[in-house]
Amino acid sequence: MKAVILEEFGGPDRLHVAEVPAPEPATGQIRVMVQAAGVNPFDGKVRSGATEAFFPTPLPAILGLELAGVVDALGDGVTGTAVGDRVYGWADGPAGSYAELSLSTTYGAVPDTLEFTSAVTLPVAAETSQRGLTLLGLERGETLLIHGASGAVGQLATQFAVAQGVRVIGTASAANQELVRSLGATPTTYGEGLVERVRSLAPNGVDAVFDTAGKGALPDSIELRGGTDRIVTIADPAARGLGITFTSSSDRSGVDLDVLARMLASGELRTTIGAVLPFDEAAKAHELVDSGHSGGKVVLTP
Repeated sequence: MKAVILEEFGGPDRLHVAEVPAPEPATGQIRVMVQAAGVNPFDGKVRSGATEAFFPTPLPAILGLELAGVVDALGDGVTGTAVGDRVYGWADGPAGSYAELSLSTTYGAVPDTLEFTSAVTLPVAAETSQRGLTLLGLERGETLLIHGASGAVGQLATQFAVAQGVRVIGTASAANQELVRSLGATPTTYGEGLVERVRSLAPNGVDAVFDTAGKGALPDSIELRGGTDRIVTIADPAARGLGITFTSSSDRSGVDLDVLARMLASGELRTTIGAVLPFDEAAKAHELVDSGHSGGKVVLTP
């Protein structure tokens, strides 16, 4: 089968397409004919070697956490799923989803009305956003500041929080202010003067902060909160030195993938796709995600 291979750590140019043996599903696994693979910032950190201290990756490796496609084989003990079903979810390690065939044990159904490229925007972003909001313990009527509200995680976190009856102030670039507003949040720009802008929007203060961007906003967040409590980041490693909660994919919790896909198909949830690129352009996909300005989820297709 065709797959995107990483044979040495480094820049995006280290990714290339090669022929590799197809994986066989073990007990409890399904094999998926991949139609779409999500590209995440974590993939770039693995590719660069930045995660080796806590997430060692044997080389050569196939990256990719998220997949969407059609079931083409079942391992022993799999029930409730049949060959030919449309599914999406997480790829099982050590091989990832940047391949024509990938394995999974955590997956949900993709409605016929939902494109695979749209479904694959959900697993990581939905789980991460729900995990962050749970850690913050939000209650109806509270005010939440989300850094990076126009990003993949930020968009879903905004929608989930608004649905809980939480007031959201979301930071984004000037170009994405209307997008954030359309999600039900009060938008503002990030950068210099953030504290003053947020205080003008929330004179009584913010009750919690969710940093999904990792652009150095934690000191401002501490000032706005008057301390380090109820601040969570998924993107700024400076958190540990500041006494702020940092949560990563290693803390992954369960989400109802079937429900999420139905919500996306019905329009109850929205996500944004920044680019859809073929496996041959995996390096370009990583460049986009590494830049932090992809304009939405970057997706690879065989």
